[in-house]
Amino acid sequence: MADLQRVMDLPVLLIYDIDPSWSAAEQEETNRACQRLGYAMRRQGHSVRFLPVSDPDLHRVLAAYDPRDVIVFNWCEGLPGIDRSEAWVAETLERLRFTYTGASAEVLKRSYDKPWVKRMLRSQGVPTPNWKVLHSPVTSGWSCFPAIVKPACEHCSLGIDAGAVVCDPGQLHQRVSYVLDTFQQPAIVEDFVDGREFHVPVWGNRQVEVLPPVEFDFSALDNLGDRLCSYDAKFVPESTVYRQIKSWAPARLSPEELTQLEAASKAAYRTLDCRDYGRIDVRLRDGVFYVLDVNPNADISFDASLALAAEKAGYCYGAMGSRVLELALERHPLKASPPPVAA
Repeated sequence: MADLQRVMDLPVLLIYDIDPSWSAAEQEETNRACQRLGYAMRRQGHSVRFLPVSDPDLHRVLAAYDPRDVIVFNWCEGLPGIDRSEAWVAETLERLRFTYTGASAEVLKRSYDKPWVKRMLRSQGVPTPNWKVLHSPVTSGWSCFPAIVKPACEHCSLGIDAGAVVCDPGQLHQRVSYVLDTFQQPAIVEDFVDGREFHVPVWGNRQVEVLPPVEFDFSALDNLGDRLCSYDAKFVPESTVYRQIKSWAPARLSPEELTQLEAASKAAYRTLDCRDYGRIDVRLRDGVFYVLDVNPNADISFDASLALAAEKAGYCYGAMGSRVLELALERHPLKASPPPVAA
């Protein structure tokens, strides 16, 4: 217990990205979100220092800090001006020997590769919708409709809107061409599971705990293509889908369904070697829970699924952050070192 208290007393560096190219409103929104978490953690007794990252040279940003004397709360989703650089942040932290929250650089890098994620899930017996990777608009090998077409290597629902759901070969050809041209990467086409959707927050390392799942209710939407968590549904409050998709926490599940969902989510979390916390996106059809995606560093905003689920499990927002921090602190060198001997 004394060792745990020693590491819990370490100053916390809350790092987060602020891209100078963003609008003033976007920068202010990000600052407010991160400060909300930091202040909440301060109320839990942590000494939190805010470190906005607006310079792609993270080494220089961190130069003033000794990794033995701090713990990094990593909310840095990338480096300014560098696409898909979330893993670079973790690589730099590892190279500089900082202990930080969340997934390793290797896991973050792999999680962008959706075909690889699905192969890993399938290899461990975790249900995931059938899929095919397409490098050209030639789609003659796919005959399962409705289907959904996504960029093969993106996060945050980029490239997913109502047009991503296709119902015939002509629409499939058109959407695959769009993804190839717009994102300059392969497209992945999947069987579209038109069923109930759940976001399942999971945290832990040696012992893994599933938090109360959050269910998304698409019943107000008639258009098949709108019945999904698209980019607009997640991030554009003025959009119709954002307003009409309702959420339920905890999800409305029978005890048997909850047991099945928890088992699939734990298996997915462990299969990808997630660390500290994550979120599993799942859909239910005909009694089968299909894992759609695994998010190693899930959104930890105040109004995101993880915080909502943690609240239902009895954790206020600051306690949620403190729990994530506690899991990461197990890796801090101070945890393994003996306390100083009094002179």
